[in-house]
Amino acid sequence: MASDEQNTVAGIDGARGEWVIAQFDGTSMRWTVAENVGAAIAATATCSTVGVDMPLSMPSLSYRASEIAAKKFLGRARSSIFHTPVAAVLTAQSYGEACAISREVTGKAISKQTWFLLPGIRAWREAHFDRERIVEVHPECSFRVMHPETAFASKKSGRGAGQRLAALASWIDPHNITEGLATLPEGPILDDALDAAVAAWSAWRFGRGEHVCFGTSDAADRIVA
Repeated sequence: MASDEQNTVAGIDGARGEWVIAQFDGTSMRWTVAENVGAAIAATATCSTVGVDMPLSMPSLSYRASEIAAKKFLGRARSSIFHTPVAAVLTAQSYGEACAISREVTGKAISKQTWFLLPGIRAWREAHFDRERIVEVHPECSFRVMHPETAFASKKSGRGAGQRLAALASWIDPHNITEGLATLPEGPILDDALDAAVAAWSAWRFGRGEHVCFGTSDAADRIVA
């Protein structure tokens, strides 16, 4: 169990146009919701470290080294990572235009899932924040680093949700998890909240130098777990 003498950390995950935030103070976890990236940054301003489930860097020519390494680590679950598109696609006004730009630069189109991520990627790209305090995470990598012996099912399934709750319970008191979830505002679904929670775990580890790093060691291209 973590100690309440440690500083508060946070995890942030996208939740249907909003951002769900899990803050852990060393004793218990509580969830809140922010309507935009600016509000999420403001809500976590006093946290020592923050983990965000959203690409915080974009490549100029090809795939990011961090995502290639994370996909290799995930193995059969690699499809949970969508490659971040090249920065040039941010000017696209439609999915077709984004695919055309991507093909011109990389030879490949982007997926529809990646297109839907672009507003969030753009919002974080335009935001001002400390890149040594706020770091990128990928929840599926974090859960597997947290509990490497577990063969995680889909996070959308009951089994998968139970496995992730059990993994989090190895870090903090499960009663505090359920109490926090009971006060979660309407909007985020369960897997959004659990992804934010494990992002906080990765932020906790990052702040203590205990994290695993996929990609480079600096903020230019890394995912931490």
